[in-house]
Amino acid sequence: MIKTPYYLIDKAKLLNNLEKIAYVRKQSGAKSLLALKCFATWSVFDLMQEYMDGTTSSSLYEVKLGKEKFQGETHAYSVAYADDEIAEVLDNSDKIIFNSIGQFSRFKEVSKGKTRGLRVNPQVSTSEFIIADPARPFSRLGEWDPEKIATIIDDISGFMFHNNCENSDFARFDEMLTLIEERFGHLIDKMQWISLGGGIHFTGEGYPLEQFCQRLKTFSEKYGVQVYLEPGEAAITNSTSLEVTVLDTLFNGKHLAVVDSSIEAHMLDLLIYRENAKMSPCEGDYEYMICGKSCLAGDIFGEFKFNKALEVGDRLSFQDAAGYTMVKKNWFNGVKMPSIAVRQLDGSIEVVKEFDYNDFMQNLS
Repeated sequence: MIKTPYYLIDKAKLLNNLEKIAYVRKQSGAKSLLALKCFATWSVFDLMQEYMDGTTSSSLYEVKLGKEKFQGETHAYSVAYADDEIAEVLDNSDKIIFNSIGQFSRFKEVSKGKTRGLRVNPQVSTSEFIIADPARPFSRLGEWDPEKIATIIDDISGFMFHNNCENSDFARFDEMLTLIEERFGHLIDKMQWISLGGGIHFTGEGYPLEQFCQRLKTFSEKYGVQVYLEPGEAAITNSTSLEVTVLDTLFNGKHLAVVDSSIEAHMLDLLIYRENAKMSPCEGDYEYMICGKSCLAGDIFGEFKFNKALEVGDRLSFQDAAGYTMVKKNWFNGVKMPSIAVRQLDGSIEVVKEFDYNDFMQNLS
């Protein structure tokens, strides 16, 4: 039995998403790039690269990881490139996307000969959280003025629009793409490729894939562009769990159970967005607040129901622990970092990474 805590990536569940991604490519012509900011566990890239067209990044290190570990195209994007990293970014990417005209102008000469694009902010989005809203007031994410963008139109060949966030509503996606066309269509018409970013939950249950594919195909043919999608969550949703063990139980007005993990250290995105972890099944007459072992008072995974009283040694499984989770794990309180395990397609489980005290020590100096 594998020692907890550990993340368990199930390739069969991952494959379910990947097959939908490949179907969209076949039916619409749109290529899909894995968004490494969301998921960068390269031990399963061998499977993912069979169904996807490459990677997209948010930093130099992600660019290099995509180039080294994932076949296909490597797109580079960053909110701001530094002078001492731009050469290495260019060496490791097929396309480079600048966040602003200022950044493009700064690196115009050094990037000559490279396929270049610009992030465009359409000033509409689906985000329910201001912290994640690319169209928030005073946003630094992309250029929004068509007249300014037109001044560099001859020096770039593509745009990147990223204004969806966990958007499972096709009608809303269609509406926002129509707004993009109305405002920027005359500029898109001069481009060779368009990235529509990530945040489109098209691999979710019940999503109208046929309508989605037709909308992408119509858009592509209308402007004569290669469309790119940048799925992060859509590529890995529901594929991974965080396996933990109960270390203690107590009662303080509610039944509490402390596990050998920490929401702040191992599922930080949930803490940031004030969301509870998911657990399945979650039924029964015994209700517990599941708590992490760090000293943070609010280190709480959530409240869950069980069909029996929890005891020390019981194993629990938090669901959907891949997207914006493994990439954000940290060493807060020196809590043991979860190992990474993969359930292969044949059902066997392989531990691909373990962390120890030396990793903790070397994280700082």
